[in-house]
Amino acid sequence: MPISITEFAEAVVGHVRAVYGPDGFIPLHRPVFAGTERVDLVDCIDSNFVSSVGEKVTEMERRVAEFAGAGFGVAVVNGTNALQVALRLVGVARDDEVITQALTFVAGSNAIAYLGAKPVFLDVDRETMGMSPDALRAFLEEFGERRGDGCFNRESGHRIAACQPMHTFGHPARIDEIASICEEWGIPLIEDAAESLGSWYQGRHTGTFGRMGVFSFNGNKIVTTGGGGMIVTDDEALAKKAKHLTTTAKVPHPYEYVHDELGYNFRMPNLNAALGCAQMAQLPEFLETKREIAGRYRQFFEGTGVPFVAEPEGARSNYWLNAIVLDSREERDAFLKATNDAGVMTRPIWALMSDLPMYSECRNDGLEVSKWLAERVVNLPSSVP
Repeated sequence: MPISITEFAEAVVGHVRAVYGPDGFIPLHRPVFAGTERVDLVDCIDSNFVSSVGEKVTEMERRVAEFAGAGFGVAVVNGTNALQVALRLVGVARDDEVITQALTFVAGSNAIAYLGAKPVFLDVDRETMGMSPDALRAFLEEFGERRGDGCFNRESGHRIAACQPMHTFGHPARIDEIASICEEWGIPLIEDAAESLGSWYQGRHTGTFGRMGVFSFNGNKIVTTGGGGMIVTDDEALAKKAKHLTTTAKVPHPYEYVHDELGYNFRMPNLNAALGCAQMAQLPEFLETKREIAGRYRQFFEGTGVPFVAEPEGARSNYWLNAIVLDSREERDAFLKATNDAGVMTRPIWALMSDLPMYSECRNDGLEVSKWLAERVVNLPSSVP
């Protein structure tokens, strides 16, 4: 970088304000309600169906499943719950191990822990920031053992019950290779596609490579329902089971309350789904605008010596959060302070899961690339203006 980090931060702030406006605080990612949201919410209120029963829930499930090219969608209250249910459906239970990545948001590890299972943290690729299939294969070749009742960790003795990679910031991981390895070892694949609605890998939407995929509709996502999530799958039996479990496992009946197993009150309310349906109608426009913003960032950073995180080869990313990679933790911290002091929100990537107290004892493979990225990656404002 030919200029000081302070001068660089000032230049970035200037560029961000040229995109988002010269005045006021600029958040990292705010929701945009430019469609029929208000009308649809009022219609939903007038219908009196505002809880987990209503036409908008069904419509939201259909819209998301069709957009992603999945057979079925099951709408729930948030992405964490969606992951928890998906993991349970593929058989994850207490004392099992679930292979995942340490460079991720905490929800994925929490979903594993809620079932009494333990995450195993593997490294990521520098280009995608998603789970490295090379790391996955290396771990399984060293510790994996195929048995008649599944794949086991020969050292710990625990069953490896699932693999849960994430598509970081909407950039697809090398998910085809991960899926192939999981199939070879008999390990169910659950895709954490929480951030990647609108991202494709080799012409196929993220979330559709494994047994199930999960999306999030939190307030900071491209499409929001306020809070919400979605399980997508091509397996009709899994979809029906997911809907049953997330509706307190209530046996259908006009008036009696009979529940045939442990279930959850996880269904998305109709009120939230009404908001989501209006958002889904705008998703193609949102995605094109976000690609334009990413293109402006990419052009700005060319020649600065600071890498802009672009979509991987063979992928079409939604650019949910734009990111750059600085030279060191010290440079990163100075940049974060200067930009946030100037009213432009930037943030570091998440703390590694292996550094959090509740997961510090979990197995990992050294996480060389994850640690390198954690010290250098910074997210930039990425909202649709």
